[in-house]
Amino acid sequence: MKKILIIAPVLLFLFSSCRKDLSSLNVDVKQAVTAPSYSLFSNGQRNLADYMTSTNVNRNIFRLITQQWTEVTYVDESQYDLGTRTIPDFWWRGLYKLVLVNLEAARKLIPTDVTDANQQKNELAMLDITEVYTYYVLVNTFGDVPYTEALDPDNLFPKYDDAKTIYYDLLERLDADIAALSPSDASFDGSADLFYAGDVVKWQKFANSLKLRMGITIADFDDAKAKSTIEAAAPNAFTSNDDNLVFKYQATTPNTNPVWVDVIQSGRNDFFAASTIINLLNDRNDPRRPGFFGTVPTTTTYLGGVPGKGNTFNLFSPPSDAITAPDAPSILMSYAEVEFILAEAVERGYNVGGTAESHYNNAVTASILQWGGTTTDATAYLAQPSVAYATAAGTYKQKIGIQKYLALYNDGFDAWVEQRRLDYPVLVEPFQAQSPYPVRFSYPINEENLNSSSYSAASSAIGGDKVDTKLFWDKF
Repeated sequence: MKKILIIAPVLLFLFSSCRKDLSSLNVDVKQAVTAPSYSLFSNGQRNLADYMTSTNVNRNIFRLITQQWTEVTYVDESQYDLGTRTIPDFWWRGLYKLVLVNLEAARKLIPTDVTDANQQKNELAMLDITEVYTYYVLVNTFGDVPYTEALDPDNLFPKYDDAKTIYYDLLERLDADIAALSPSDASFDGSADLFYAGDVVKWQKFANSLKLRMGITIADFDDAKAKSTIEAAAPNAFTSNDDNLVFKYQATTPNTNPVWVDVIQSGRNDFFAASTIINLLNDRNDPRRPGFFGTVPTTTTYLGGVPGKGNTFNLFSPPSDAITAPDAPSILMSYAEVEFILAEAVERGYNVGGTAESHYNNAVTASILQWGGTTTDATAYLAQPSVAYATAAGTYKQKIGIQKYLALYNDGFDAWVEQRRLDYPVLVEPFQAQSPYPVRFSYPINEENLNSSSYSAASSAIGGDKVDTKLFWDKF
C-alpha cells in the first residue's frame, strides 16, 4: 500500500504573474498546489477505516458499548458515559470532515483528472458507494443528520434531514452505483483504491452486500422494502471470505493499525475482555477464542471482567496478538455477515434460496475460517447442541443474533447495530451505569451550540436528543 499524504481538501490556486511579481518568490515549488482526485479518495478510505477500527475512547467506543471489551481503570465509556470526552463530537467530525469532505472533493476533480468517460463512471460509483457506507454509519449512530446541505462549504448551519428519507435515498444511490459499475472498463489503480485495488467485480459484490446489510436493518420497520432490497442484492453479494472488505495496514508507521497504536505503541493496558462475550465463547468451547483474546497470563484460562467495573489487567484475557499486531487487517464487511443476513431472510420468507440452517452454517464456518480455524473446527462446533441451528436455544433472532454477535467481534459498530436490531445477546447492565443502554448517540455539543436551530428541530423530530431514543428502524 502506498503512503497516503493527508491533504486538506481545499484547493489552492496560483495567480498568473509577470516577471516583476515578487510574490512568486513565496511559492513553494516542492508542494502540490492541488490535490489529485485519487489521493483524496484514498484519504477518505483510510480515514473511514481508521475511525471504524480505532479503539481510541475519544473516537470509537463500540467494543465497550457492546461488551466485547471493558476497561481497566478509566471506566466511563464502559459505563455508557458518552459525554465526558464529547465522544459524539469526535465521531461526527471525523466522518464528516475527514471522510465525506475528502470524498466530495475527489468527486469534483475526477471529471478533470480522468479523460475516459467509462473510467470516470467506475471511479465515481466507487466513491459514491463509500459515501453511502459513511452516511449509513452516521444515520445509524444519530438518526436525523445533515445530508442534503451537509457538504456545502457556504452553508454553516445545515438542516438535518429525516433519517428514513436519507436511508431510502442511500438505497437508490446504491442501485445507481451498481448499475454504473463496468468490469470491462478501467478504474482507480491498485495503489489509489485501498479497499479493492481497483477491482470492479469486487466493488460490485461489496455494493450488493452493503445493500443486503441496509435491507435487513429495516426489516422490522418496512418488510416489503427489505424483501425487495434483499432479493435483488442476494445473487450478487459476497460468496467467500476472499470477497471481504479488508483494509490492509502495514507493519511500519504511519500506516499501522489503530488498535496497535492505541493498545501496544501507547504502552497502556486499558482494555480486556468483557465477561459478556467470554461467557458466550466459553459456554460453547468456541474455537475462535485464541483469535479473539489471549489467556489470563500464566494460565490457559479465558476470563472476562464485569463491564464497567475496573480491575487488574493481568487477571483477565487481553485482546489477542492477531488484532493488536501493527499490520493486523481491518475487516469492514465479511462473507459471514452476508450469510447471516441470508439466514434471517429465509426465516422472514424472502426468496434468496437455501435454508436458514444452511446459510447459518455457512456463516459460522466462514467466521471460524476468517479467524484462523479449520473446517474441522467448524464442523465440531456446529455439532454442539448449543450451536446447531436445530437445537440452539430461542427464536431465529436469538440463534442468529448470538452467532452474528460473535462473528462481528472487533467490529464494534456493526455489532452495535445488530444488537439493537435483534436484541441478542442480552447485555448486562454495566457496573454503576451512567445512562441507559445507548441505542443512539446524542448530538454533538458543538451542533447544539453553533447550529442550534437545526439541532433543536432535529431533536424534536426524533423524540428527544437522548441516548435511549430509538432510531426509526428499531421497533422492538
